[in-house]
Amino acid sequence: MTAPVWDPAQYVRFVDERTRPLRDLLARVPVLPHPGEETILDIGCGPGNSTAVLRERWPHARLTGVDNSAPMLATARTEGEPTADYVLADARDYDPAPVRPDLVVSNAALQWMNPSEPEPRQGHPSPTAGEEGRADGHLGIVRRWAAAVRPGGAVALQVPGNFDAPSHTLLADLRRSARWRGTLGEDAVRAGVHPPERYLDALVGAGCHPDVWESTYLTVLPGPDPVLEWVKGTALRPVLTLLADPADRAAFLAEYGRLLREAYPSGPSGTVFPFRRIFAVGTKR
Repeated sequence: MTAPVWDPAQYVRFVDERTRPLRDLLARVPVLPHPGEETILDIGCGPGNSTAVLRERWPHARLTGVDNSAPMLATARTEGEPTADYVLADARDYDPAPVRPDLVVSNAALQWMNPSEPEPRQGHPSPTAGEEGRADGHLGIVRRWAAAVRPGGAVALQVPGNFDAPSHTLLADLRRSARWRGTLGEDAVRAGVHPPERYLDALVGAGCHPDVWESTYLTVLPGPDPVLEWVKGTALRPVLTLLADPADRAAFLAEYGRLLREAYPSGPSGTVFPFRRIFAVGTKR
């Protein structure tokens, strides 16, 4: 697996559109234990835009952002939410139990954490803290987070649900084409999500009351090649990480950009980009 190199500046080009689902998610989080003294983890905090939204909602909370990208955390400290603490760690290995959080939030991060690995074999040894959650992808991570949350606290997550959309299927097909499969392979990083009901089942199994839903935002993106610019900040990062040669990178982006323009034609007010999201809030009983 090749970990993508993240570009904070590219990610925040559409920061308002990327942050809107988080605000909708947090609107469903119940009143937390210890009002005014909440302990909140933002796992996969990126450049800190999500952490800043958490600070707006819980101004006196002890906030900690966790991310595996040093450049993203550097941006978070200076341009995101400077009053939070930040930890450089892989969310698949990070154990929130010692923190005893009132709330664990994950904003558009779980899709990168191997969602479809097989279930553990019967009789297989119990995983260590770092291995737990990898056996069944990020559902195990969700259960680990729920186990760490104090009674009355919550786990809140949102992930993209558009892996069957042209933005993703065209990218997968292009990677498999004769021109690019030798350089890129099919899956530098396997990203994906589960159906909404799997998140509901995981939360119920972890002793939480579930609130699970999905929405599609018809986002209007301005400017030339806006869908290409959008995916440069997220889904395209593994490809851009592998395309070290500038000529290869330019050729790939030109071909992919042409396909995206055909799939998402520009209209009078811009380019409409359907942005489906899956949401889940689990309140610990």
